[in-house]
Amino acid sequence: MPEKLKVWLVELRAPFLTATLVSILLGTAIAWARNGTFNVAYFFLALLGGIFLHLGANIANDYYDHKSGNDEINKEFVRPFSGGSRTIQQGLLTPREVLSGSLLFYALAVSIGFYFAWAVGPLVLGLGLIGIFSGFFYTGRPFNWVSQGIGEALVGLNFGTLMTLGAYYVQIRQLSVEPLLASIPVALLIAGVLYINEFPDYVADKAVKKNTLVVRLGRKKAAYGYALIMLAVYASILLNVAIGITPTYTLFAMIPIPLAIEATKHTLKFHSDSLKLVPSNALTILVHFVTSLLISLGYLADTFDTSSLGFLVTLAFVAVLSLLTAFFYLKTKRAQKLKAQLK
Repeated sequence: MPEKLKVWLVELRAPFLTATLVSILLGTAIAWARNGTFNVAYFFLALLGGIFLHLGANIANDYYDHKSGNDEINKEFVRPFSGGSRTIQQGLLTPREVLSGSLLFYALAVSIGFYFAWAVGPLVLGLGLIGIFSGFFYTGRPFNWVSQGIGEALVGLNFGTLMTLGAYYVQIRQLSVEPLLASIPVALLIAGVLYINEFPDYVADKAVKKNTLVVRLGRKKAAYGYALIMLAVYASILLNVAIGITPTYTLFAMIPIPLAIEATKHTLKFHSDSLKLVPSNALTILVHFVTSLLISLGYLADTFDTSSLGFLVTLAFVAVLSLLTAFFYLKTKRAQKLKAQLK
């Protein structure tokens, strides 16, 4: 593999693209469950467009964090959760190359948006443009949304709500309240991923006036904010079912609660120690991924007869995710016990 390609794979931070995947899956699952509609080509094209938007935002953030001097002075970052890709800081890519990469991915996303505007309706292009405008200027001037204290909310909006709505819209050609409300826990969780990853960057962010919520609150108070985010996630899942917005099977998404509790306890204890906070960073990503998938699986389960093969296959996936949750929960508890014995 050419060295330059390897460098770009690092720059893209592809593992975080799961945030796009679960939102596109959710919007598509709701469309199928409620309307019996599933256009395979539109699903994959929407996923590709979402990935391009995500990559454009990731790379633009690297560029502007370099321009502000943030990444250069960041000494507490913990890869891969915080501190950017470091490709500019290591001299692997020039700032101009990084900016050009961001603009290229945004251009590709816009081209898909124009296709959907022609084939489905202009609203999807509007959703995408909101994502571009808020993503590129997340740390970019003149808006620098993150320093305005709304960066976390915009990430939740873009990678939770708008992508879910967009995926639903390209299948149904109309919007609905259901995907909007169903996306709330997913939006909160991806905002939570960003939020917990801001803790190691606290000192550098504060120095360059990148006023994230963690900087504004301070790490100790921000830890309680993290707890509130996790509480709101599972409260919203329960509320959606209670008021009849989402099917009862979406309660599958309550399964990762033990992991969310462990991540919260760890954050409250180690909020100011970047290395010891790593389990919280990792668990938050896992909780986002598993919880979001389980909401989609809840919708799929609701479409099948309980004696059908589709229902059994859906339950099999739920079982796999449940085992994954149990494995990481026991692994976390074992690590805690081992640390306690070493003290």
